[in-house]
Amino acid sequence: MDYDTTDAGSFGRSLRGIGLNLLVRDVPAEIAFLETVCSMKGHQVSKDFAIVTYGGQVFQLHSDGTYAENPLLGLLPENPPRGAGIEIRLYDTDPDEASARAAAAGFTVLQPPTDKPHGLREAYILCENGYAWVPSRPKG
Repeated sequence: MDYDTTDAGSFGRSLRGIGLNLLVRDVPAEIAFLETVCSMKGHQVSKDFAIVTYGGQVFQLHSDGTYAENPLLGLLPENPPRGAGIEIRLYDTDPDEASARAAAAGFTVLQPPTDKPHGLREAYILCENGYAWVPSRPKG
């Protein structure tokens, strides 16, 4: 599927398995973070929506305004962090490289790259919406 040209109906009907949709205050800013730090790709980026690809995976970003009639909107905290309690693990992203890019771009590296007892080297990086992005690689 060409994520840059697909229409909403075709895209929606193509989704399978488990999906991830993140509500964010500023879609283009979140795309800038994901592309800069996590080497992801944003498609059809607008102020309200974007399709995001990471390897063979796809997920969506929606702005708060697109959820005006959705009951989830009322549960969002007024003050950051919004994404507390969720880790979005990126098993195909080098934590050392991602942390360096995050620091250079002024994002919060909550935990620098660390070798963990469960066999991974990982870092915790927060985006402006408070989601914890965890680039991880198996320890060598």
